[in-house]
Amino acid sequence: MLSLALIVSMTPLLPARAQRLTNSGIQPVAPVGWSASRDHVPRAWELPSRDSTRRTTAWSVLASAMVPGTGQAILRQDRFVAYLAIEAYAWARYVADAREGKRARASYRRLASDVARRRFTDAPPIGNFDYYERMEKYVESGAFDAIDGGDLDPEADTTTANGAIWLLARQTFWSDPEAAPPRGSPEYTFAENFYRERAIAPEYRWSWTDARLEYAEFRRTIRRSNNAYRTSLQDLGLVIANHALSTVDAFVTVRLRRQVDATAAQRFELIGSIPAPWAH
Repeated sequence: MLSLALIVSMTPLLPARAQRLTNSGIQPVAPVGWSASRDHVPRAWELPSRDSTRRTTAWSVLASAMVPGTGQAILRQDRFVAYLAIEAYAWARYVADAREGKRARASYRRLASDVARRRFTDAPPIGNFDYYERMEKYVESGAFDAIDGGDLDPEADTTTANGAIWLLARQTFWSDPEAAPPRGSPEYTFAENFYRERAIAPEYRWSWTDARLEYAEFRRTIRRSNNAYRTSLQDLGLVIANHALSTVDAFVTVRLRRQVDATAAQRFELIGSIPAPWAH
């Protein structure tokens, strides 16, 4: 008798359906090493094991988002070591750079208080970031009120911080920066208010005039502090990127494994023979 071989990929057969195919002459044959008895379902037909489901759980994605590498460890991937190493390195660098930035900041603040500001006040208050940036740029702050008593007389020396502010105010609100409008006019009032809001107050006044070496050290220290803080932000960027990459990696792995498990549960090989009625 001449027979034709038939190989089919299809969904798992229920036992009754498999019996009907057997009676019709088509025999389901399991891959080598597997039993094809009705009392045992071939391993390729089985649903994923509980251990496999545990390893592909979505909790591994959440774990990676919290601590990079932990999701890969749950998924039994060796690259979890790389994620943990990057995380540890990035945080170590951040701590070191942030500490250096704070140390340099304390140093330039102390230098400014002991040298540039001591002649104006015995207890100088701490300024904000912009204040020390302006101190780096200008040797002197200039006086807030050039003439004591009476109306406010802004600093006229444009090489000082306050003089530069008053020049900017005049350029912004006066038609001619060198020709003052009458006091009380809108133009003069706007310029004066601009100056009051931005000029260095008396308690923050400074001068590096007789301390050029200390001024040079101050500028170097403030630049070192700024660079350290800038680098610490880059370190945080590396931390965020590592979290994101580990999370995406775990998510993709879970999706792929679930697709593979679902495919394995729905496919098997069916091998049978069909008699050829024309053959004798």
